[in-house]
Amino acid sequence: MRVYVALDIDEAIRERIARFVEGVRRFAPEARWVRPESLHVTLKFIGEKPNETVEQIEQALISIHGERIELTFRGYGFFPTAKAARVFWIGVQGGPKLVILAKAVEDIGKILGVPQEDHPFSPHLTLARGAGGSGARRRQKGDGPKQGFRSLQEKLAALPASEFGTMTAREFFLYESQLARGGAQYTKMARFELA
Repeated sequence: MRVYVALDIDEAIRERIARFVEGVRRFAPEARWVRPESLHVTLKFIGEKPNETVEQIEQALISIHGERIELTFRGYGFFPTAKAARVFWIGVQGGPKLVILAKAVEDIGKILGVPQEDHPFSPHLTLARGAGGSGARRRQKGDGPKQGFRSLQEKLAALPASEFGTMTAREFFLYESQLARGGAQYTKMARFELA
């Protein structure tokens, strides 16, 4: 079973992002665009695990007593860099509470043998991945100037800064990700309340 831990986003924010994407997606027609209903703020990608390990992870996540988090969705960027762009994303700001929650999830994963992240937590919503690329956030061997997002970058430079709204995250989820034709299908497996 392929699983990860994430925050869901409010429908009003999802709709604003969907309208934004509809306005800019033609500037990167070869990119693989994420469906609006699939948008989420990943706290930890766990990966493929047997059912019994997933059950252990679910039980361990119950022990997290995080606080509600005010999240603001604004701006955009490209991973790993604008010149070697493979991923187009929207920024997520959640302050120290979001970082603390992500660290708590990371620590639980470490206890259960889940590989640790090799980069600092960088909250974002992935909107598109470059055609034929890995979608990796960090530089890869052979990275160099890529043209797939160039027209999109030029268009965005001419637009005012993007603001998508603010919400309060009151819960986080353990999701299952099933790879399918047309993109991954995400299912909420367990809900964990934030006080």
